[in-house]
Amino acid sequence: MILGEITDILEALAPLQLAEDFDNVGLITGDPGQEIHGILVTHDALEAVVAEAEAKKCNLIVCFHPILFKGIKRLNGSDYVQRALLRAIRSEIAIYAIHTALDNVPEGVSGRLAASLGLENSRVLIPKTATIEKLVTYVPVKNRQALLDALFEAGAGSIGNYSQCSFTTEGSGTFLPGAEASPAVGAPGSLQEEREAQLHLTYPGYRRKQVLAALFATHPYEEVAYEITGTLNTHQHQGMGMIGELPKPMEVTAFLRHLRTRLGTPAIRYSNPPGKRIGKVAVLGGSGAFAIEAAKRAGADALVTADLKYHDFFQGEDSLLLADVGHFESEQFTKNLLHEYLTEKIANFAIHLSEVNTNPVNYF
Repeated sequence: MILGEITDILEALAPLQLAEDFDNVGLITGDPGQEIHGILVTHDALEAVVAEAEAKKCNLIVCFHPILFKGIKRLNGSDYVQRALLRAIRSEIAIYAIHTALDNVPEGVSGRLAASLGLENSRVLIPKTATIEKLVTYVPVKNRQALLDALFEAGAGSIGNYSQCSFTTEGSGTFLPGAEASPAVGAPGSLQEEREAQLHLTYPGYRRKQVLAALFATHPYEEVAYEITGTLNTHQHQGMGMIGELPKPMEVTAFLRHLRTRLGTPAIRYSNPPGKRIGKVAVLGGSGAFAIEAAKRAGADALVTADLKYHDFFQGEDSLLLADVGHFESEQFTKNLLHEYLTEKIANFAIHLSEVNTNPVNYF
């Protein structure tokens, strides 16, 4: 199977355009045209994981965290990042990182964390804004439905649980074809007036390429009149973190025990307990201090996340329980998620789950 075909499958789950600006997602090493014989799924693409890929005859590593986060000026093996990259390049092993692209889809990192804790009615905690675009175009009335069908197929007009959403107005369009034109209706040098439909459709920004391809392939006109505008709308089904409800509220001690059991973490750092039971729970895999205020606004009783600093714990203000369960522990289900997804999408292919524990944190 070609590497580019596999990355397309991964980006159908987590489009790279959803990743945060600071991130380095996508193909880290490798040629999109490379033939792939086997895939190794891991949390971190360390040198030990590259060695495991070699042993298992996998020439693609799909990882959560990018091994290369920032630019480097030399590649001489002087640190763990360079050693992993050099070994991968020498062995012609491609590395693909998904990170915050997967953080920003509801079935991703935080979605799997919420499910592992048994949360119900889960929804996005911090929805993304400015990711929705709007297409306006004009088409002869007789071609309206064919064009709409093509645009719907390309991903336009889908809003949450609704699809084929559009708005149409009708009016008269005029155009004067030039001498070199090949108009679908009318003739060069003759002013044409056509009964047209004006179509309005929104779509996720990452689908722009597909939407425009469908527009140009289906529209009957030689020159297609269209407008694309960005919006500040909130996308309720994309964003960081999740929030849901426990089947039954728990006392704080019972809830902390529940976290330790479900996540297997040997230690949980937590803030002053609120004087109430824990019923509504927000989760955010990885470093999640930035979600504290959002969790409060959403009425959460607890926020389960990682990498909280000393002063972050004060922000609970005795009303929100802040539970730091560890960075790796909060994201530990991610590689299983990716392995399950790839195994479902690519039948009869060698897809391995890494056996290397890449958690750099030990507990005493």
